[in-house]
Amino acid sequence: MTVVGLVTEYNPFHNGHAYHMRMSREITGADGVVCVMSGNFIQRGEPAIINKWARTEIALSAGADLVIELPAVFAAASAEYFAFGAVKILDSLGIVDYICFGSEAGDVDILNAIADILVSEPQNYKSLLKQHLSTGISYPSAREKALADYISAHAPDLCSRLGSLSSSGGKSAEPGSISSLLAQSNNILAIEYLKALKKIGSNIRPTSIKRVSSSYNDENLTGTFSSATAIRNYIFTGCMHTSSDSDKSPPADNAVLKADDPVLKEVMPECSRRVLTREMEQGRGPVRLESFENLIFMTLRKMALEQIAALPYVSEGLENRMKTAAENSGNLAEFLENASTKRYPRTRIQRALISMLTGLRASELEDFMQNGGPQYIRILGFSQKGRDLLSRIKKKASLPVITKTADHKNSDNPYVRRMLEIEATATDIYVLGYDNPLFRKGGQEYTSNIVRL
Repeated sequence: MTVVGLVTEYNPFHNGHAYHMRMSREITGADGVVCVMSGNFIQRGEPAIINKWARTEIALSAGADLVIELPAVFAAASAEYFAFGAVKILDSLGIVDYICFGSEAGDVDILNAIADILVSEPQNYKSLLKQHLSTGISYPSAREKALADYISAHAPDLCSRLGSLSSSGGKSAEPGSISSLLAQSNNILAIEYLKALKKIGSNIRPTSIKRVSSSYNDENLTGTFSSATAIRNYIFTGCMHTSSDSDKSPPADNAVLKADDPVLKEVMPECSRRVLTREMEQGRGPVRLESFENLIFMTLRKMALEQIAALPYVSEGLENRMKTAAENSGNLAEFLENASTKRYPRTRIQRALISMLTGLRASELEDFMQNGGPQYIRILGFSQKGRDLLSRIKKKASLPVITKTADHKNSDNPYVRRMLEIEATATDIYVLGYDNPLFRKGGQEYTSNIVRL
């Protein structure tokens, strides 16, 4: 059986995701689809709009066979950690033949050539990187400039291919082409997936599907293929109103979102609309970062500067900006505006905030990475075919397979214990974002069942 692996968030699942899943099967000839999916918090440093079990149900209904959780440690992380965690899990299964990811470039050979440079780090590239870092710009910007300079001077074939790619997409050729490529979110992740495959020495074969229509970060709906960002914005502002702070009753009477909403019918499959509507009618969504506004302010204002400095993604005095912003801001939007800079963008600060809420320290994140990354394979759900895949995985996997989390919280492996502890905290925090208090009870990480389709 040929198996393709997908790295997903499905926040929420839309037509573009359905297209990606369908085309992944088609171009690889895969019989089975395994998704590694972010849990309750996602890579942008935000909560998922609905919980991971509901999103697993949608994924299985849409054609996935097996859904495995990307632990919170890696799910709400920078692109490098996020990609490494997901690829490590797919590789550890022992049954995955392909990984298929979306990219704006759509050319896996060009992306792979860039990944080769970043993994091997030729001396000329390292010198250029050091030179650009010395100007005080951020690491991603310095890396982008160093790559553009290196490719222009030392990789003429790649430079020519980039120019051809840019011309076909209406972009300028070198040196701006590398900047254009690295400015696009899916290209960045694609390169990180390829880097991870190389670092692990994986035999999984990479392939890419060119992203169609809207960009990942497009905030406006663009028809059939609209971005998840635009769909979330529509749900938050266009077709939903939520209960006030003084009214914490279940929002069923207040929720305007319906499965037959004409806008959502155009951009999302029926299975996604149905589950999304059910979750919101029952008061388990939509969850957003503002749901934790008071908790974030309370925690930041209580923390000492050295505690903030110990968070992942906080360095070079960012703790001072965050502390000052927490004292002088009245809401989360104002805090993010006051704390973020060009060097430290909003998403980086949001990842630090999620780490703060879950109790993850920078030293722990580095320790996890130095000890192989993910420490287990946690099953969220499966179809009938997925049950067969799971049987194969249990025979071939290089990491322990977890189907009942409670059985592993006292694992002999301290990294398993700590990673699961952070996951449990993440879920305990996440459910506090529900409108309906009936669903805010703690411990759901240990009591929620695997989704079976």
